[in-house]
Amino acid sequence: MGDFGDDSEDSDGEGGLGNVNRLIMRPPGHSGKAKRGHLCFDASFETGNLGRVDLINEYEYDLFIRPDTCSPRFRFWFNFTVDNVKQDQRVIFNIVNISKYRNVFNENLTPVVKSSTRPKWQRIPKTDVFYQRSLTHHGHYVLSFAFAFDREDEVFQFSIAAPYSYSKLQAYLSCLESKATHLNESFSRELLGNSIQKRRLDVITIGSKGIPSVKNKKRVVVVLARVHPGESPSSFVCQGLLEFLVSSHPLATLLREHVIFKIVPMLNPDGVFLGNYRSTLMGFDLNRSYHIASSWAHPTLRATIDMIIALDKGRDLQLDFVLDIHAHTTLKGCFIYGNTYEDVYRYERHIVFPKLLANTADDYAHSNAMFNSDVNKIGTARRFFCSTLSNKVNCYTFQVSIYGYHAHGSELCIPYNEESYMRCGRNLGKAFLEYYQIIGAIPVSLTSDVGEKKRRPKTHRSKLTARSWHSDRPKTTRSRFMLHFTDVNYDSETSGEELHHSYRYQLSPTRTPHQDRDDHYLKKLGGGGRIKCSRVGSPPPTTYIVMPEPSLSIIDFNLITRNEIDAAAKRKN
Repeated sequence: MGDFGDDSEDSDGEGGLGNVNRLIMRPPGHSGKAKRGHLCFDASFETGNLGRVDLINEYEYDLFIRPDTCSPRFRFWFNFTVDNVKQDQRVIFNIVNISKYRNVFNENLTPVVKSSTRPKWQRIPKTDVFYQRSLTHHGHYVLSFAFAFDREDEVFQFSIAAPYSYSKLQAYLSCLESKATHLNESFSRELLGNSIQKRRLDVITIGSKGIPSVKNKKRVVVVLARVHPGESPSSFVCQGLLEFLVSSHPLATLLREHVIFKIVPMLNPDGVFLGNYRSTLMGFDLNRSYHIASSWAHPTLRATIDMIIALDKGRDLQLDFVLDIHAHTTLKGCFIYGNTYEDVYRYERHIVFPKLLANTADDYAHSNAMFNSDVNKIGTARRFFCSTLSNKVNCYTFQVSIYGYHAHGSELCIPYNEESYMRCGRNLGKAFLEYYQIIGAIPVSLTSDVGEKKRRPKTHRSKLTARSWHSDRPKTTRSRFMLHFTDVNYDSETSGEELHHSYRYQLSPTRTPHQDRDDHYLKKLGGGGRIKCSRVGSPPPTTYIVMPEPSLSIIDFNLITRNEIDAAAKRKN
């Protein structure tokens, strides 16, 4: 198995559950030992999914996705390996039983591939991938892609997206735990519960647990991820957030001092291990089961719900956010799903965080954001906690495309990769910081000090005469610049690989001064002060006025009489 069988020690056992296991495809009339070019398919490893292979001819194969365990209607995730290939052998793979035909394959999504000596995932070129109805397959939508094996003695792995296994998470959390010793009591990893197959449900706590002040409770943010096993990008987003929060960057330090983060990185470890798309071992879609969660059928869900409710009722804690991270298979970019409320003031508070995230993330898709109270989604985390927790808690679903995003002002779709998914997680951290600045939980002056640049020593100006210095110096006062969040970079202390800037920033068009100024301030309607929304580098005011939690002046037009309307019309005339 080369590089593909070492994700888990027990990946060759129960990880199969209907997956093909070292299946050699011999042409008709051939028997005995397989010859070079008789492809060997395998998916009996952790996160693997391939249920059946049919040899159509020497060059073409029909591949069938194994349905989720105990839930046959879910068939979308695939992940398998091919070896015993021949030099320059060309094949066509047809994935014939995808359960949802409306997906980003219609928008030019292509599978990813890697090999034993080339472990970095690469997308297959669109020119070699086709997604359309096939009369040969009874009118079903079929994903076909052509591929040429360029090296023998290589194991090639194909997947719909870069996998993120349960074993990889456990190894990462162990590494994170050992590298976060510098945080002292601001970091902990705890066992929240166990899955049906006795896999760990971890919860990571990041933030100072000091005694809160008499007036202000300790702020708490809960982040959930990977409730759907086939949405592996959500794990990369969660890892990006974790790396940002435990880093030594001053902004992360500031967040840890004022906010406690509770992060559950993998809510469905059994489904992830088995290679399911949406379901658990017992066939439950956990993000439709919050309102019926039980300890015997949904143990990870029940443990998470109990933790969140206890946080909401904590006397010294103020639970502000419950954020559930998902990967979307139909839309592009990243965006927020939120709730609607009859209380307009609560709704106004609710839309502040998505707006801040939109200003922070260049890949945010405004048109895909949605706020509703859909009764059909009552079993989701977003709707369940909205109706269960106190009125001050904001509950969201954060969606990121399994494919890519459009750069602002361009029709070009830029595919996501592991690094750009992790950048989404860091953007979430920056948006949380801006939110807590706006409501006054984190003083703006502290962040201003972080962004202050060191002045050059006076020796650099010694060559200038006093006359020339004063004549060239503009007649303006000097003030400190705010930190530009988009340009934040740091050296990760939890990952062995260097973090690189995503090329999406290089393709983003330059913002005009008018756009920067418009995004720069959040104005309180109906009077009051204003506060810096630390987006770009205009000088901040010397006096910081911290707004209370956002509020809105409401005019009830039902109370305006007909006479008042007529009088206003006459004044206009």
